[in-house]
Amino acid sequence: MNEASELAGRIRPPGTVVGILGGGQLGRMLVLAGTNLGYRFVTLDPTPDSPCGQVSEQIRAAYDDERAARELAGRCDVITYEFENVDAGVAELLEQESSVPQGSSLLYTTQHRLREKRSIEAAGVPVAPYREISSSADMVRAVAELGVPCVLKTAVGGYDGKGQVVIRQTEQAKDAYEQLAGGGAELVLEQFIRFRCEISVIVARSTNGEAKAFPPAENIHVNNILHTSIVPARVPEPVQEEARKLALAVAESLGAVGLLAVEMFVTEEGQLYVNELAPRPHNSGHYTMEGCATSQFEQHIRAICGLPLGNTKLLTPVVMVNVLGEHLEDVIRRFGQSDAEAERLNVVPKLHLYGKSEAKPGRKMGHINLLCQDTEQALEWIDQTNIWGNK
Repeated sequence: MNEASELAGRIRPPGTVVGILGGGQLGRMLVLAGTNLGYRFVTLDPTPDSPCGQVSEQIRAAYDDERAARELAGRCDVITYEFENVDAGVAELLEQESSVPQGSSLLYTTQHRLREKRSIEAAGVPVAPYREISSSADMVRAVAELGVPCVLKTAVGGYDGKGQVVIRQTEQAKDAYEQLAGGGAELVLEQFIRFRCEISVIVARSTNGEAKAFPPAENIHVNNILHTSIVPARVPEPVQEEARKLALAVAESLGAVGLLAVEMFVTEEGQLYVNELAPRPHNSGHYTMEGCATSQFEQHIRAICGLPLGNTKLLTPVVMVNVLGEHLEDVIRRFGQSDAEAERLNVVPKLHLYGKSEAKPGRKMGHINLLCQDTEQALEWIDQTNIWGNK
């Protein structure tokens, strides 16, 4: 088979049925973007009337249900996932019975912090100094070596600040270990990087090896949950360019297919350290939906289906702000009336709600992309609404 034929064999054209393992908001937005390209979708998720199931067909079953996984494989031409914690047995089964361009190797790597860090280092990309922790004695020794403050994290699981403890005094080392080591959990201790800001770069890499990076987003977290993403990031252009370069290097080294979110710390000196990876659409990439020529969701579909990747050019400055459960009622009320603040600040708010049935505090219910001429005006709009200030 010649090269052109091999490439054609990897292309899944519009009309293809795409399976999504996971029925949350990321899957929902993949479906909305992919439907515009002519793709059809089936999701596997145990939640009745899931956000993704509202806009696609849904197989209601647990993620580790092999019968349901086989049904998904039988109904779809290509399968993707919208979250990392995919059951390893199901991922292997799907690879055997269907096309899973992302594969299970990247999942295996990113599901474990130590494997992830070692793979980033293997790509020649810096990470914060760290130590593997297997015992209380390891913990005391590692804290002495790395210094305080430092952060103890579980090697598997944990998100939005869960599964981690910040150690600010040496005497807290043993207590932190006891807090997280229950049940034999594997742990990793990371040196605390005194950073100027946090940024992330969303990279897409296609089945044919084509790769493109989106503009870096500057991310602000509140209570360990992403609050806002600011684009362009407020760091010098050479730092942004280096961030794109590092993210592409990691994606290439790992052989990623689809989206890879690469989260980084930026120090006052402009040094970059990669903190975490996510092999899927990412909250900090939601700004691309109106801010870029191609959204991260369309790009992911293009990448796993072997289509040429879309242009990642930034069309307008944009600030994304998350809508959590405690914000939802005020947001809906505000969007039901004229917005004098938006007009005064020359900001265009674009609301995206996820269709979740229950608005719990801290639960991501939607987001708003604030299109603007100046990101400071968008940040002022967020402050002026008084929705996010004291919730």
